[in-house]
Amino acid sequence: MTLYHFGNCIALVYAPYHMAYKFSGISEYATFSKCVYAGALYIFTQLCKMLLLATFFPDSDNIQGGDYDIFLEILKATVDLADLLGLYFALNSIPGKGHAKILTAAIGWASAEVLVTRSVPLWVGARGSEFDWRYVRSCAESNVALLQHAATAALVWLWTRSDLPRRHFPLVAALLLLTPYRGLIEDALASVLSLGAWALLGVRAITATAVGLTALAVYAVLAQQIGI
Repeated sequence: MTLYHFGNCIALVYAPYHMAYKFSGISEYATFSKCVYAGALYIFTQLCKMLLLATFFPDSDNIQGGDYDIFLEILKATVDLADLLGLYFALNSIPGKGHAKILTAAIGWASAEVLVTRSVPLWVGARGSEFDWRYVRSCAESNVALLQHAATAALVWLWTRSDLPRRHFPLVAALLLLTPYRGLIEDALASVLSLGAWALLGVRAITATAVGLTALAVYAVLAQQIGI
């Protein structure tokens, strides 16, 4: 039972990433090395963010009275703008058409995140003697993260296009600026509405889907306009 549970968790985490790479068509462009490069950029970006957080922001446990400081949390979330910069460099390093750039950067970035943040907890926890839904939820969160990163990569790519219609630029810019604060807003909503972990996951899935569909719609308009 333990091995079966662990195998299911591994399949739930990594199978969607493999399928996204295999069946999206980017495997035909020999982009595996570019996915690895995007993953390396993710790791480097997270190290830079950790350095910034450790240098300029105090530990929450050391704040007097242990009060929740919303301004401090917003400043910490602002550091996530570095992720947009990392995706920008990843997109610029990938040759080919727009969809190949977006999918390659997103899959490489998200795969590195999964390896760094999910692999060890699953290896240590999911092989335990008792079944626990939190590991299944963690696997589902990784799939939502893939959708989030794909939407963010698409927005970054759209923002860099000089031929993006002016009427769409404010929408793309607004969604990009909200990206670092998305998690903070979702957590605040969950706290206000007293949502459980699964309900919060549903909110994140709905948010990622909405942003992804918006980015896809803008991309479709641009592709039809310039024939990419």
